[in-house]
Amino acid sequence: MDDVTGALGPLFLLILLGAVLGRCRWPGGDFWPRLEGLIYYLLFPAMLVATLTDAEIRDVPVIRLAGVLLGGLGAFTLLLWGLRRRLALDAPAFTSVFQGALRFNTYVGVAGAAALHGPQGATVAAVAVALMVPTVNVLCVGSFIAAAPSGGLGTGPRLAALARNPLILACLAGAGLNLSGLGLPGWSGEAVDLLGRAALPLGLVAVGVALRPRALLRRDGAVWTAGLIKLVLLPGLVLGLAVLLALPPVSRDVALLFAALPTATSAYILARQLGGDADLMATLITGQTLAAMVTLPLWLRLAA
Repeated sequence: MDDVTGALGPLFLLILLGAVLGRCRWPGGDFWPRLEGLIYYLLFPAMLVATLTDAEIRDVPVIRLAGVLLGGLGAFTLLLWGLRRRLALDAPAFTSVFQGALRFNTYVGVAGAAALHGPQGATVAAVAVALMVPTVNVLCVGSFIAAAPSGGLGTGPRLAALARNPLILACLAGAGLNLSGLGLPGWSGEAVDLLGRAALPLGLVAVGVALRPRALLRRDGAVWTAGLIKLVLLPGLVLGLAVLLALPPVSRDVALLFAALPTATSAYILARQLGGDADLMATLITGQTLAAMVTLPLWLRLAA
């Protein structure tokens, strides 16, 4: 337990630092939204490209890892749609619960994998991101289209936003450079790597800034449903599949880590843009991030 908490503790401290800075509103103005845009559109994609380009992907059991991670996502996608009428949620609330149950905080996942297992963990995490980011984005945008919440953008702009997703494009670029053997030429490899190194610490601080403590005053069935799936049921299923498919320890830990992550802060932006329940999304992000500081170490300890 000490090893797990020792690896994750510094990450949570950076998130709490961000929460303090956000509470103090320092720096002021639009500093944090602009920084979050820089991380999302430049720094984090650079980290994914640099990691995937140099990753020894052949050493990662990609097929089994995909079976574990995508199998878990698929199972709870079907469950949520099957329970939609019983949940008695309107379309905007349902799409926010859907995001809250399936989306994951990539910054915490990649940083946690590297902290737990070093470069090997970072490599498996990059492969997990390449598998999960396109899948989760397709599922979530598909939920907006299928649920057809009032307001927000139409189907065409939603699909266009999906095609322009910087994380999906970065995963495709990094995997392509790796599998083709081209790599990043000359000094560009080191430059992209340096950019990517700034993504995780700044991303974790930005996660804390995005927390909305007042949102926790909202406590209804939607909050508990998304939290139960995201922090308890999905990690339990993924751990079971990892054992069943005999994933190696590093891949098993990273798969479990990604399954047990709190939902992504970017889900709030998507909820606002595509017609979801943004207030509910803020509650889910804040509550799950705080709860994951307890549940994440417990799950990883159970796996160990």
